[in-house]
Amino acid sequence: MKRGRKVILGILAVWLLMAGPAWSADKVAFMLDWYPNPDHVPLYLAAEAGFFKDEGLEVDIIPPADPNDPLKLVAAGKIPFAVNYQPGVIMARAEGLKVVSIGALVQHPLSCILFLKSSGFKTPADLKGRRVGYSVDPLYRVLFEAVAEKAGLGPKDYELIRVGFNLTPPLLSGQVDAVCGAFKNYEAIQVELEGKAAGIFALEEHGVPDFYELVLITNAEEIKARPARVQAFMRAVTKGIERTLADPQGSFEVFLKKHPDLRNELNRRSYQASLASFKGSPAQDGAKWEKFQEFMLKRRLIEKPMPLTDMIWPGK
Repeated sequence: MKRGRKVILGILAVWLLMAGPAWSADKVAFMLDWYPNPDHVPLYLAAEAGFFKDEGLEVDIIPPADPNDPLKLVAAGKIPFAVNYQPGVIMARAEGLKVVSIGALVQHPLSCILFLKSSGFKTPADLKGRRVGYSVDPLYRVLFEAVAEKAGLGPKDYELIRVGFNLTPPLLSGQVDAVCGAFKNYEAIQVELEGKAAGIFALEEHGVPDFYELVLITNAEEIKARPARVQAFMRAVTKGIERTLADPQGSFEVFLKKHPDLRNELNRRSYQASLASFKGSPAQDGAKWEKFQEFMLKRRLIEKPMPLTDMIWPGK
């Protein structure tokens, strides 16, 4: 009987060795759009709660050295998955880069026009004669121009100044009167923590179509060559989003254990301000993509429209 058991165990061991790859996790690099922050809680939760592991994936979440890296590396096939922005995906496709959005993470714009309430601005029309800082050229310059036009302002009615990514200091110092590209769930809170009352004009309420602030992207070749891996990745992310919405505080604690240096008032309030934007994710609406692409075409951010099927994954 013992001999029979040894034979069976021996056969099983050989079979396991031969079938090794099917039992080992698929190692996957996943690059963030920026340094870890509360927008990424569902992603870290998917990793820390074992949702990726349950799908046979060993996911390494990597912050980028440069915010331009995620899209470029995915387009080049150097990494399979990353976080990016809907406008960035549309511009990349128009330039011939084969990046595809496989799901939304943040359903609506977080970026806005930020100002100090002490300025007395009530509508974007009040920005006439003012200096407005912006972050990324040409995107946020064009987004502000759309808001200004909707408010009846022409290019000579304001002064645009590119101030880079660090938007709060120029606003607080008075270098500019408002900034375009600030996040309502981050820079607006930074301003308030400095003891100033913050005001915002939401882009989607003032002439800019609603868009997905953050999306998950891959390469078209990844979808073609490894559809099962794409599906597994998205199943895990979906579980991460669902758990975050079902248990917001517990999920944030998981994130903070991974990033204890972010346990502060800024990130606590930022997370609370971010939660509503996860609702509905990772679903994405084709009509929303088409409308924003039409806006970008009209504003000459792109030269030609791309088929919807080239930009978003149907999730099948």
